[in-house]
Amino acid sequence: MSLYEKHRLLLEAAIEALHARTFYAAFPENPSPKTYGETADADGKTAFEAALGKPFAGLLQANADTWAGEETSPYTQESLNVSYPIYSTATLIDNAKSSQKSWAKASAETRAGILVESLMRMQSRFFEIAYATMHTTGQGYMMAFQASGPHAADRALEAIAAGYEELKRFPDATLWDKPMGKFNIQLNKTWRAVPKGVSLVVGCSTFPTWNTVPGMYASLMTGNPVIVKPHPKAVLPIAIVIAELQAVLKENGFAPEVCQLAADTQNHLITKELAEHQDIKLIDYTGGSVFGNYLETLHNKTIFTEKAGVNSVILDSVTDLDAVLNNLAFSVCLYSGQMCTAPQNFFVPSTGVKTPNGQVSFEEVAEKFAACLRGVTQNPKAAPFVLGAIQNPATSERIHNVNGLGSAIVLASEKLENPQFPNARTATPVILKVKATDKAVFSKELFGPIALLIETENTAQSVALAKEMALEHGAISCGAYTTDAKTQEFIMDEMAEACTPVSFNLTGGIYLNQHASFSDFHVTGGNPAGNASFTNPEYVIKRFTWVGFRQPVEAAAV
Repeated sequence: MSLYEKHRLLLEAAIEALHARTFYAAFPENPSPKTYGETADADGKTAFEAALGKPFAGLLQANADTWAGEETSPYTQESLNVSYPIYSTATLIDNAKSSQKSWAKASAETRAGILVESLMRMQSRFFEIAYATMHTTGQGYMMAFQASGPHAADRALEAIAAGYEELKRFPDATLWDKPMGKFNIQLNKTWRAVPKGVSLVVGCSTFPTWNTVPGMYASLMTGNPVIVKPHPKAVLPIAIVIAELQAVLKENGFAPEVCQLAADTQNHLITKELAEHQDIKLIDYTGGSVFGNYLETLHNKTIFTEKAGVNSVILDSVTDLDAVLNNLAFSVCLYSGQMCTAPQNFFVPSTGVKTPNGQVSFEEVAEKFAACLRGVTQNPKAAPFVLGAIQNPATSERIHNVNGLGSAIVLASEKLENPQFPNARTATPVILKVKATDKAVFSKELFGPIALLIETENTAQSVALAKEMALEHGAISCGAYTTDAKTQEFIMDEMAEACTPVSFNLTGGIYLNQHASFSDFHVTGGNPAGNASFTNPEYVIKRFTWVGFRQPVEAAAV
């Protein structure tokens, strides 16, 4: 049985889910023993610990120029001492080009089968990937498992399904028959989906698999060899994924270099060298706006970016203010605000928020929000796992320097004690009160657990400012709370013009930060936060070109 036949039903279900947009998950997000086996967690932790302090095993990439690695755990603040093969840009390009033709000639079914099989192999290492993610990004255990394991695999499957569907949209061949009166003109027409060329996927330090695999698998599904350039501080999680993929490629007669890991170091970053190389035709990028904006200026390349955004929450009216603020507090605390979807700007009218029990003033909203945040951060059983650790020391500096923003502090940041990891780099969220006129403060992304309560004249101004921030600086998410249907429609209209998705009246167990594969388009591509959206059709069809061939058939008499 071919790998395509082995996974055909799963692929068909994924394609159906793309159209239905209802809940669908191919990989269970619950890391319980019933789901993955009694010893899966312990085995994954053992495998992670066994990888420390030595060259990474598993990659089928030979003849490295040297080996290097510089990952440090945000929990222990000690080096992982894992090294990875280092190659020159020229070697990586040559390896990709040498594998290009055979992969491009493979059928859509062959590629889909291999790629889905690699996700099944990845599934067997979800727990190992979780611990690798914890100790490179600072994510809490549950997020590390879900985001880098099942959720990432679902996003990869989504890209495979979308790519497969587009590759099968048109027939491979047809007989073209045009009546001409006494005779017909007949042509045999065939078409090929021709890949664009070598693809570069640039990873980020906070979500090294979830943000990497969509572009990686979209390019592979459409026939392009891929070079994955991870962030030097977060290599191990995606290295495990690539190792499993390379093994499946080799088993099925393809060069492992169809997908290569391109590790580098802070002293010699190779992203720009690769991006500017004439043979790189596709680039997927997740990271800061400055470098993303530069990438978007490169000529003769197809670029897919996810950059920084300024995410807003609009508070107008609620049925249960405590439930709303508890939900928002959890959203701010989740992974210490180190998510591209995390809320930052909270727009509240100076007259306060309407509730069934009357108007709650701006000051009281601020006090209640601070109390809700303390409710999360002072819970010793939950806080260390919800907040995790701070990935980058620069984020810690930003939190400690909020006094320089010139705004009143409602809630100061403190170090969060983690009994399991006493040396963890941590910080609880800080809340600042800001005037609507202080645009210099809230018109940029303040990455990390920083919440700005912005006092506006009314809801109309709140919406106008949220829209302005999205149009000028980008936004990936937006939250809004209103009990008035006309106000909700107004917010939808205004934020749609800023190409920003809005989550209305979230309480309970769903949060602004969360985007679901097969249902939510992550980033719209319509504002400065990014020029692409995974996974919509454009995300895959720009990775290949249809080329037609035609040949006459002997003229047939009528």
